[in-house]
Amino acid sequence: VNRSPSLSPLASKYVLHRKNSHCVGSSFFQEKPIKELRFVSTSTRRVLRRRAVASLGGLLSGIFKGTDNGESTRQQYASTVSLTNGFEPQISAFSDSQLSKTSLLKERAQNGESLDSLLPEAFAVVREASKRVLGLRPFDVQLIGGMVLHKGEIAEMRTGEGKTLVAILPAYLNALSGKGVHVVTVNDYLARRDCEWVGQVPRFLGLKVGVIQQNMTPEQRRENYLCDITYVTNSELGFDYLRDNLATESNSCAEELVLRDFNYCVIDEVDSILIDEARTPLFISGTAEKPSDRYYKAAMIAASFEREIHYTVRLLICRGRKASRRYLLTPNTRWRKTRQINRHKKQRSVLNQKEYLTREEDPSFVVITVTFHFCQGRRWSDGLHQAVEAKEGLPIQNETVTLASISYQNFFLQFPKLCGMTGTAATESTEFDSIFKLKVTIVPTNKPMIRKDESDVFFRATNGKWMAVVVEISRMYKTGRPVLVGTTSVEQSDSLSEQLQEAGIPHEVLNAKPENVEREAEIVAQSGRLGAVTIATNMAGRGTDIILGGNAEYMARLKLREILMPRVVKPAEGVFVSVKKLPPKKTWKVNESLFPCKLSYENTKLANEAVQLAVKTWGHRLLTELEAEERLSYSCERGPAQDEVIAKLRNAFLEIVKEYKIYTDEERKKVVSAGGLHVVGTERHESRRIDNQLRGRSGRQGDPGSSRFFLSLEDNIFRVFGGDRIQGLMRAFRVEDLPIESKMLTKALDEAQRKVENYFFDIRKRLFEYDEVLNSQRDRVYAERMRALESDNLQSLIIEYAELTMDDILEANIGSDVATESWDLEKLIAKLQQYCYLLKDLTPDLLRTKCSSFNELQDYLRLRGREAYLQKRDIVEEQAPGLMKEAERFLILSNIDRLWKEHLQAIKFVQQAVSLRGYAQRDPLIEYKLEGYNLFLEMMAQIRRNVIYSIYQFQPVLLKKDQEPTQIEKSGKPVTNGRDSNNNFDRIGAVEPSSSAASPQAGA
Repeated sequence: VNRSPSLSPLASKYVLHRKNSHCVGSSFFQEKPIKELRFVSTSTRRVLRRRAVASLGGLLSGIFKGTDNGESTRQQYASTVSLTNGFEPQISAFSDSQLSKTSLLKERAQNGESLDSLLPEAFAVVREASKRVLGLRPFDVQLIGGMVLHKGEIAEMRTGEGKTLVAILPAYLNALSGKGVHVVTVNDYLARRDCEWVGQVPRFLGLKVGVIQQNMTPEQRRENYLCDITYVTNSELGFDYLRDNLATESNSCAEELVLRDFNYCVIDEVDSILIDEARTPLFISGTAEKPSDRYYKAAMIAASFEREIHYTVRLLICRGRKASRRYLLTPNTRWRKTRQINRHKKQRSVLNQKEYLTREEDPSFVVITVTFHFCQGRRWSDGLHQAVEAKEGLPIQNETVTLASISYQNFFLQFPKLCGMTGTAATESTEFDSIFKLKVTIVPTNKPMIRKDESDVFFRATNGKWMAVVVEISRMYKTGRPVLVGTTSVEQSDSLSEQLQEAGIPHEVLNAKPENVEREAEIVAQSGRLGAVTIATNMAGRGTDIILGGNAEYMARLKLREILMPRVVKPAEGVFVSVKKLPPKKTWKVNESLFPCKLSYENTKLANEAVQLAVKTWGHRLLTELEAEERLSYSCERGPAQDEVIAKLRNAFLEIVKEYKIYTDEERKKVVSAGGLHVVGTERHESRRIDNQLRGRSGRQGDPGSSRFFLSLEDNIFRVFGGDRIQGLMRAFRVEDLPIESKMLTKALDEAQRKVENYFFDIRKRLFEYDEVLNSQRDRVYAERMRALESDNLQSLIIEYAELTMDDILEANIGSDVATESWDLEKLIAKLQQYCYLLKDLTPDLLRTKCSSFNELQDYLRLRGREAYLQKRDIVEEQAPGLMKEAERFLILSNIDRLWKEHLQAIKFVQQAVSLRGYAQRDPLIEYKLEGYNLFLEMMAQIRRNVIYSIYQFQPVLLKKDQEPTQIEKSGKPVTNGRDSNNNFDRIGAVEPSSSAASPQAGA
């Protein structure tokens, strides 16, 4: 350490220190980089001793706790692994029919034998089936991963360790109970791929395996959810749950409900679903009001505003308010215009990071910032989506109102047994434990990880960083090393792509744009080839390993797919609405440069003969794309095939694999000798997990590799969370392209990331705490709704409503603390007869004669309420048998849906309002709980009052045989979530308008 005085502005704190170690910056910058920027250390013996003790403590902690490499986990499950391995010689001798012993294991499980005791045998069966069907034998560490998942914990397994294969071990075991298993993935492609690929194993063993896709009908969904194992995305599963709780069919169990009871759930990329996606709850919305041209006017005004002159990020200031009033203000619309202007202000200040994409032929689409997946059909709430549509000049869709909502936290907590797997969970272990009660267990790797994670390189300005990134990619490209470049936005990936094109470096781009999404797996699978350069926005949930030298099996599948699909898939059908041009015709053609060689004549002939047999057997262009993909998947596996077409296609596939593998194995040797995959990070993400996911793509299964991050002090994370220290450094270093490697900066960066993680953790925790309040109310409402939906006889429920309504009216008009002589019986009777005309015989004298106390009066009115309901029921049944049962169900469901929708809006406003009460030293969460509880009690009372009032006032309208249905009867069916509920309520009668109106207030 240079202890001499320095004239640097940082002399009081820092000195420059240089090490004799390799620096990548020196190879492409003439100036020698500053290698270290560190604190001056006054190292005394006491400090050195303290450091030694700390290092020894860390070493001993690693030895005894095994938290770093999973060795303690290996020891914990060693005996169970040994038992499983002990079954292997016996089970490997079984024939295929003997191996399919699922029925025997199911019988043992249903006879009371615990799943824990069946685990070794079941895992051994799955291992042998995997060998025969997939050609893959799960390693011992994969068995450990399956045991961790069966225990209901989170298994942290590094990229490339075979998490997809691990999932089928506990899924098969828990499916033996007959209660079903859900395997949750992050997108439709992975759900379908996993079902078609590893799903072959449980299917071979006799279990039913299903998959849920976005375009499936309710019948298809119900059939697939009833399978023993169902692959589904988190969003599809959540929305199906909400849709089930909006069902309106009287025979809903057979016609509308698709989900079965929850039992066991395995979540792939659990951190992405339970952490990253948890900030956005699930909503199902219905249309609220027609769009207004005022959005376009507001967009024009917002576009003319200048920041700090007309508005700040939070508020319109004086000039902005004056301009808004001048152009938008009309009588009685002041509040509405303010909301529209604020939406457009938010759109200008928040969405300038391009969190959405537009296409020429379609409306705007939303891209989730953290995961960078393309989400068609997802819309923002509170008018923000309409504001963006106005800004982009797109047709403005109707505003929406929330019909049902739930957070991912509360949704997945409904599973009695929940587990997950990911490569990066340890940094979020506190959150997993505090919210989900899930322990994170690190599973050891099969081979030692030898990837070299090089120190970060910092630049003062962004331009210098991107120059260095291009030079780094160019240097690696010349040596033949494959390079994976991670960016944090679509805009960055496109910009870097342009720079690489100017440098003459061929590359692939993987971001959320639709044209790239369709080739996602294809791009990732070949990112390990010699000289390959791939730019990706986010590597979480991509689901395909980067294999050095290229993936011969995937390339063979693509070749067979290219020949088969155009000849068996029927042309796309559908009406294209509001588009300027038709979408391009799908050809499944793959760029020839993807394949390692030109396919030989013999294998080309073999593939064409197999495809001709498929066309002859399956028909020319008669299959849907999903059906064809599923059959292609069967053909590309190694298990036994009874079908002649599948066997022929499989033979062609295996021959193509052999031919391609000759070249990919040779290419792999060259890539390994060059140093393996090199990962380049261009900006730290808001979470260390995502950085680790990017790094984890290199060094899989003991392969060589390296990673390095190139950062700028102008990056978002430094600007927002860096603090004054970073600003001081920016003023000190004036050379934009001077690389700096500094432990101090790395430490500051880690601290900034922790701030970001804590910030978003607080958001998720606050969302969970607030949604927990709503969740208890949601459970009560959904239980009441399901009770009405599934019950064959609603008399007991209606009688309960009638009695409680009588109590409400009595309490509101007299009260239990009022003396008998002070009772206002005239007022009470007027209100009762307003509710029910069948109580017209009630008089003050009658009530005084029969009731001498409040309790007697309460019991008497309850009796009269019950009698009035039964009398009304008899009247309706006499006129139209069976009608009352349908009317009761319709009235209960429609009132619950309408008032719950209004309650969601009210509770949302309460949540916004209580945040201001913190200034009064009152806890907003407690205030929210109190007000939310009061609103909920009032809503439930209003549901009861509306239903019993509607039943008392219900008058069936009988139709003559030759009488045409009225317009009301043609279109008056209740609509839920924009879908016709298909109720046949009006086939012989109709509810009078009073049934859909709110009931009189109990005390009004």
